[in-house]
Amino acid sequence: MANHIEPDQILVKMPSLRAVKSFVAAAKYQNFTRAAESLCVTQAAISRQIRELEASLGVDLFVRSGRTVELTEAGTMFYDAAYLSFVNIAQAAQRIQNNQQVKQELSVCCSPAFSSFWLSLHLGQYLQDNPDVHVSVISTSNLLSASSGDPGVTPDLLISKINDPREGYHSVPLFHDIVYPVCSPEYLQKHPEIESLQGLRNADLLNLTPYGRYQVAEHVDWEVWLRSLGMEVDLSKQARIFNANDYNMLIQLAISGQGVSLGWHHLVERAIAEGKLVRVGKKQIIYKEKCHYLTYPDKLEKNEAFVHFRTWLMEKIQATLPDVAIS
Repeated sequence: MANHIEPDQILVKMPSLRAVKSFVAAAKYQNFTRAAESLCVTQAAISRQIRELEASLGVDLFVRSGRTVELTEAGTMFYDAAYLSFVNIAQAAQRIQNNQQVKQELSVCCSPAFSSFWLSLHLGQYLQDNPDVHVSVISTSNLLSASSGDPGVTPDLLISKINDPREGYHSVPLFHDIVYPVCSPEYLQKHPEIESLQGLRNADLLNLTPYGRYQVAEHVDWEVWLRSLGMEVDLSKQARIFNANDYNMLIQLAISGQGVSLGWHHLVERAIAEGKLVRVGKKQIIYKEKCHYLTYPDKLEKNEAFVHFRTWLMEKIQATLPDVAIS
């Protein structure tokens, strides 16, 4: 035989929450019509709810005077308690909603070049297809600081050339670097001699400098690239050269016909497909020792939003960079 449950006296004696809600609105605005507008109900519904509340309490809560109302002493006492309770309920509901939202938030850190030339081209569709996942992007050239492990500043995902050896972190290889010269179609038409290495050496070179970069030892500039093909070049003696540590700027200069830049395939393939840039010559270098990684803390393996984003990222890289993606 089931045990008899005694009635909960607090819940039994509680007045209708709908009526209390109507009362709080009327007390706040001291007007039944304005209270009705604030709750999107009729003035008659407000009046009825308050009459029922007064009847259940056995006391008048308002002094009616024309179109305005004033709280009685009992009404003031009840309003203070009811309003505070509603504030507590609203705050608890907001905290719950915020906790749910945090589970669907992801921060992604990458270089400014990767953010501008690859991620921005594909992330929009992901956000449109996954409106419940809130992705924030942090672009920085100082990726070593971003991967410091400080929970206050460390992003959820890091896309870089860092294979993170720390305990509790995991790095997944994404793709290798393929580097080749690029320029605008107009520049190539005016300077067809740059199709050869010797002609390229005498071109207007747009050169990426290592200033502010997080891994100088892995930096590739024109001098490094040409030496890899057997041509000795001293950039300090190069007359027609423009140096900058902003890759976005160099590519925009190349598109506008100002010279030849080294093109990282994953960053320039869209501009080539759109006809804004063209490859110069047939020489290219595949830096298989320069792998890009996706790094994240192991604890995210159970995070649904993270798992979904990681799957999307790796599938998108396989689709857009099939020649350099790592299976």
